[in-house]
Amino acid sequence: MARMTAAQAAVEILKREGVTHMFGLPGAAINPFYAAMRTNGGLTHVLARHVEGASHMAEGYTRARAGNIGVCIGTSGPAGTDMLTGLYSAAADSIPILCITGQAPVAKLHKEDFQAVDITSIAKPLTKAATTVLEAAQVPGVFQQAFHLMRSGRPGPVLIDLPVDVQMTEIEFDIDTYEPLPVYKPAATRAQIEKALDMLQAAEKPLIVSGGGVINADASGLLVEFAELTGVPVVPTLMGWGTIPDDHELMAGMVGLQTSHRYGNATLLESDFVLGIGNRWANRHTGEIDTYTKGRTFVHVDIEPTQLGRVFAPDLGIASDAKAALELFVQVAKERKAAGVLKDRSPWASSCQERKGRLLRKTDFDNVPVKPQRVYQEMNKAFGRGTRYVTTIGLSQIQAAQLLHVYEPRNWINAGQAGPLGWTLPAALGVATADPEGQVVALSGDYDFQFMIEELAVGAQFNIPYIHVVVNNAYLGLIRQAQRAFDMDYHVQLSFENVNAPEVGGYGVDHVKVAEGLGCKAIRVFHPDELGAAFDQAKKLINAYRVPVVVEVVLERVTNVSMGGAGLDSVNEFEPVALHASDAPTAVRNTLD
Repeated sequence: MARMTAAQAAVEILKREGVTHMFGLPGAAINPFYAAMRTNGGLTHVLARHVEGASHMAEGYTRARAGNIGVCIGTSGPAGTDMLTGLYSAAADSIPILCITGQAPVAKLHKEDFQAVDITSIAKPLTKAATTVLEAAQVPGVFQQAFHLMRSGRPGPVLIDLPVDVQMTEIEFDIDTYEPLPVYKPAATRAQIEKALDMLQAAEKPLIVSGGGVINADASGLLVEFAELTGVPVVPTLMGWGTIPDDHELMAGMVGLQTSHRYGNATLLESDFVLGIGNRWANRHTGEIDTYTKGRTFVHVDIEPTQLGRVFAPDLGIASDAKAALELFVQVAKERKAAGVLKDRSPWASSCQERKGRLLRKTDFDNVPVKPQRVYQEMNKAFGRGTRYVTTIGLSQIQAAQLLHVYEPRNWINAGQAGPLGWTLPAALGVATADPEGQVVALSGDYDFQFMIEELAVGAQFNIPYIHVVVNNAYLGLIRQAQRAFDMDYHVQLSFENVNAPEVGGYGVDHVKVAEGLGCKAIRVFHPDELGAAFDQAKKLINAYRVPVVVEVVLERVTNVSMGGAGLDSVNEFEPVALHASDAPTAVRNTLD
């Protein structure tokens, strides 16, 4: 046994649990923890400019690689409340992050001490656990339980609140005998999988809906193997995008009211059976439930038992980790294929591919100011198959999901349910920290970009390189489009004449000067023919300077993006569909040529 402060014990446990990077800000009530990090060594710390930014960096770090758990740190009071948005977006998308906050001394907790707030009560609805540790000897157990909870069942965030005197109290602790607790994940039974495959076998036009749980379980390879064994087309959800490559012959497109493909919606409406794995039936995916479910049989596999039946009652619900379920699905499908009892799904799969080659949205616009569709067309050309895209909310995110292509798991990183403005920039820093040699490309509208623009300085200070594409229409574009229903355009314009930057032409903020002032590189694009060269230059600047590079594209002020009202059968298309094969994913161009 060794004698050390509780804070030192916590630092040693973090390292034993696999933590390597921390994102946060020091302060008086958390300084003993920072002293332990400095003394003990072994952890890399990134100094954020805003504590909410630190929480989103931790999210991006977790989302980038299987097994990662991002950790964010702040002092007492407003540091914890600032991190609540990160806890919310992590909880909503089943992302494990650990939030550590400092706190007033135990004896002062109920005496309205400076920056003393009951953060555990505030955070409990947004976490799997939130604990203020009142006894120093409990610190090792609380941290051990935190990692167990974050990894077990449906993953999610945990908050640990450490009073300053608890951090400094010495305890007996032996890190050499410490072991992480076993992780619990429910697993499907063979009988359940057999029944699900019987139901699939009875269908004529089946689909697999692949959700974010497949990515969390690191089971994308199994998902593709199962689809190939059965010949059943796959519809990834927004959070499951990348579980099957966009150009795979069984990728049938995304479904939904907003972040969807025309061919994906049409295929879902043609189907008669849906096997959902690791998905939530989110409302932007399903739209009106009656339209989504009519004439279809459903099997739902989810790691969280209470998720089954939450949105609508499936015909069969299976509580299971996606990987455990898919291992059995593959095993049983192989047995049935060897026995020659699986149906030939090729006519159905071919009809899905035909829609995928025909029901496209046009991107090849030459307009000036630039139409956003052209931006995503050029991004597809400029960035490789391994590119990690990071985005969160708005018309930019919706249209990117409609028009970009993703080929690998964890290459579409999105705060899917919460969608907090400002999330993109710090999350991209977290992703780039986890994958420093990868190509990370963030995408924001001007409003999302401005929310936490100060975090660019973090990338400059710590040499965290990534490319940030800012599509600037000087509008709250999604809200403006929604306000059409109220016949108004009210407080959604961000345009003004900037007396210091006449070159931005009434678009207001000079993002290039701001980015450069924060230590980054920036390029502004006015013409669609300049996009390819700008993206190439950005890649060169990344390699030369190892700092974030902003590519701002000045867009037309108003673009109405395809999206629906109530159901999947009522999505509004505002632009003509694609007329030639250049707008199609590679795998389906042969159907157009």
